[in-house]
Amino acid sequence: MKKLVFLFLSLLTAGSLFQACDNSKTYAEMLEDEKNAVNKFIKDNDIRVISLEEFERDTVTASKEAGDGYDEYVAFSNGVYMQIVDRGGKEEGENGVEFINEVDTFANNNVICTRYVEKDMMTGEVTCFNVPLEEWMDAPDYYKFPLTFRYVQNASTVYGIVLSGSLEYDLLWVNQGYGTAIPSGWLIALPYLRNNAHVRLIVPSKMGHTTAQQYVNPYFYDIWKFEKAKS
Repeated sequence: MKKLVFLFLSLLTAGSLFQACDNSKTYAEMLEDEKNAVNKFIKDNDIRVISLEEFERDTVTASKEAGDGYDEYVAFSNGVYMQIVDRGGKEEGENGVEFINEVDTFANNNVICTRYVEKDMMTGEVTCFNVPLEEWMDAPDYYKFPLTFRYVQNASTVYGIVLSGSLEYDLLWVNQGYGTAIPSGWLIALPYLRNNAHVRLIVPSKMGHTTAQQYVNPYFYDIWKFEKAKS
């Protein structure tokens, strides 16, 4: 009897292991799921995609906020999609007259503060943010501080390193364990922007933070502001 019970348990365990292996996905399959999620997001949001060549003629993307009636994103070869909602650089001059500071761009060693909303493109859920959202107004620690990073740009590499003081840091970013490296997909946008820009990005896993890369997960970002830290 004991032998029969042992045999039954052995078969049950083997079956469970087989099922677990059978349900697991290869990296190629995960990449296909990611691609499908991105394509679905583009379709569901009626996004018009343009080529980099077309974008670089004027470096402008249409947006509903600007009264264009539709949203337009430029597709980069690394899988990132970008929409510039507001290029930034706006300043107030004499007598309160607003003007555009064309040279107020981002450069090597700038410390940049960001305000953003991150959405998981697989589930459609908001997964990280540091701006006041209606459903989270009773949790001010979530949006108390921006995500701050140092922008490093030289001939051979471009990267961003998250900075945090003892008390001033993006609570959710840290709690999510996203690491100290800014998603490289964010940095793609900076050469086209000026201070206080508003941009939206679709960032594939390979261009994302550590969690995105680990789980082969694409994220959508509505970055309300890229702002140079005040000295």
